[in-house]
Amino acid sequence: MNVAVLLLLGLGLLEAEGRCFFNRTQEHCVCYNLSEESVNSIIQCLAATVVEFRGGELERYVAFPISDLDPSTIEMLGSLIIRKVIFGDLLVPEILLARVLRFFSYTHVQELVFESCIFEGRGNWDEMAGQDLPILSLHFHNVTSAPLMGHEQDFSSLSSWLETLQELAVTGSHVTSLPCGIGSMFRALHSLDMAQNSLEDESLMPAFCKGAFPRLQVLSLQRNNLKSYHSVCESVQLLPELQQLDLSQNKLMADTSSSCQWPVSLQVFNLSNTGLDEVLTPLPPGLEVLDMSCNHLHAVDISLSSLKKLFLSQNMLQTPPSIRNYPVLDTLHLDNNLITELPGDEVKLLGHLQDVAVAGNPYNCSCSGAGGLQALAGMGHLGQGWPHDYTCHSPPHYQGRLVQDVPVSVLRCNSAAVVAPLCIALTLLGLAGAVCLLRSRPGLIQPCRRV
Repeated sequence: MNVAVLLLLGLGLLEAEGRCFFNRTQEHCVCYNLSEESVNSIIQCLAATVVEFRGGELERYVAFPISDLDPSTIEMLGSLIIRKVIFGDLLVPEILLARVLRFFSYTHVQELVFESCIFEGRGNWDEMAGQDLPILSLHFHNVTSAPLMGHEQDFSSLSSWLETLQELAVTGSHVTSLPCGIGSMFRALHSLDMAQNSLEDESLMPAFCKGAFPRLQVLSLQRNNLKSYHSVCESVQLLPELQQLDLSQNKLMADTSSSCQWPVSLQVFNLSNTGLDEVLTPLPPGLEVLDMSCNHLHAVDISLSSLKKLFLSQNMLQTPPSIRNYPVLDTLHLDNNLITELPGDEVKLLGHLQDVAVAGNPYNCSCSGAGGLQALAGMGHLGQGWPHDYTCHSPPHYQGRLVQDVPVSVLRCNSAAVVAPLCIALTLLGLAGAVCLLRSRPGLIQPCRRV
């Protein structure tokens, strides 16, 4: 059997009859439960840039003899344009994976993905010692494997490759801890996604110990079991280049005496859907993007001089935060709060922003309430939600009506501005008429006499 076919057998598993299918652009090829008899179907995928293998078991191929590749096979692998390989719904013996992973060094594959896979046993990774791979992005989603604790030696054998890895995602896989020794091997990693796992406050400090992930810029801890805002802050303090942090969908609690200082490099902070009923402090001072949507905030009274984008949709705000506290703000989202009216002075400031969203609020469509929104819409700042997502909640005769349809003429909304000048004009006109009448009757106005 051809060595290249053996490699595909080992990596793509051919267990039951199946076929491969291209997408319309011929760039993505998906293979389902292929057998050795349908190898030709696998070979047609070699023209794709993304190859996906779904279904089967690899246990039967553990004993396959996999020797070094001959020069013609190495040349063939080097000519492939495959950039991404996906394995899904598989039982993967680690011993087999350890034996075939080194062959990726002859390819141009940059992204490797495992979805809904079970890793079984323990592989011998000694053959990977000093081996470089072109893979820069590694993703695991909904995978089952042995705990990472105690596998530091395995990672050490992979260090030549791991030191060049740039993106790592381990999501939805019940991870409870990351040993400190493992993090120190990812010296070039700039993005780490640990969303939808079982990390707790106590497990973060060892994970991000001194020397771990020294180049990390983007960190997602979304939907774990984190509770202490202060503990998270202390855990990431040693990440000197951290720019983006996602803590959304954790149930965070405020610490009464938190003096922790976030990394000064932090610019994007996601605290959405974290159960907040007040703004947690301290916040990173250099923030440019802050997302606190989907919480229970009643007020937002903070000042951030560098903030450019503020997302506060789906809270319980009755008034918008003061724009004066954010001198460089260009985006503000306040959808689905309890705001009934935008104050006149804030409307003028909102008019200087590029993106304003305040749909789904229970608006009082009085003259000032409807007028402010119509003014913003006229300046093109209310985006896609206008006009259908802006409806009146009061007064009763406007309830359910679109805000854009409420009349806000000067005569109806500010009659004093019209009536007062009119009254003054009429009074002056009357006085002028009286003077003219008196002057038209000689003798009625006597000239002054000298004494």
